[in-house]
Amino acid sequence: MKRYNLINNVLGWVVFLVASIVYLLTAEPTASWWDCGEYIATADKLQVGHPPGAPTFQLIGSLFSNFAGGDVTKIAYTINAMSAICSGFTILFLFWSITMLAKKFVKKPEEMTTAQMIAVFGSGLVGSLAYAFSDTFWYSAVEGEVYAMSSCFTAIVFWAILKWESQADDTHNLRWLLLIAFLIGISIGVHLLNLLGFFAETIIAFLLLIIQLLLYGLQTLLSTLFAIIYKILSMIPVLREFYDKNLKPIFE
Repeated sequence: MKRYNLINNVLGWVVFLVASIVYLLTAEPTASWWDCGEYIATADKLQVGHPPGAPTFQLIGSLFSNFAGGDVTKIAYTINAMSAICSGFTILFLFWSITMLAKKFVKKPEEMTTAQMIAVFGSGLVGSLAYAFSDTFWYSAVEGEVYAMSSCFTAIVFWAILKWESQADDTHNLRWLLLIAFLIGISIGVHLLNLLGFFAETIIAFLLLIIQLLLYGLQTLLSTLFAIIYKILSMIPVLREFYDKNLKPIFE
């Protein structure tokens, strides 16, 4: 597992660098269409945008606008670069989410073969990079809109949900739920899309409960059947002795 974790981490950061570099090189040099001009201006001046607002986006955007160095002609690019980096993190956590899901198809993850690793990591690379260079995502990754940062929070939340699911039986599994609640809370300051994380978490928790109930019910059923069969087998000598002493003379 140490080898798997090392490769998984390295490939994840490689995917992040590839996506981030491409997005930074293709980022809009100035304000783009729709609400980009408004978001750039409100982030730079820490003003209030249109309802319901995006305070988290504007606070982080204000931090990035400082990299313009006082050149107002570069402020728009710095906000667009923020979206590019957020999109790079989206691809990073998407890769890790895909590999976690793909690993569930391996019967013995602790004894994963080289071929199985290639299949798992290949799935992560193909899935994450295909999404990275899809038209819709790339379009939002290079402009100062809320969708790039919103996608980033959504990807992190879904990854954290999978981490919680993999450690649901551990003593300290509640730390992941606290992280998920915190991320969803601050992500609402970007876009309300992240409320969908609650539904994903609820579905996974429900599936875990169903699986545990099924396993418990199956275990109880098998234990009961085993006890009945054992009791019947243990009574065969007694029944045989009763037949020989009482019933066999009658039939003879």
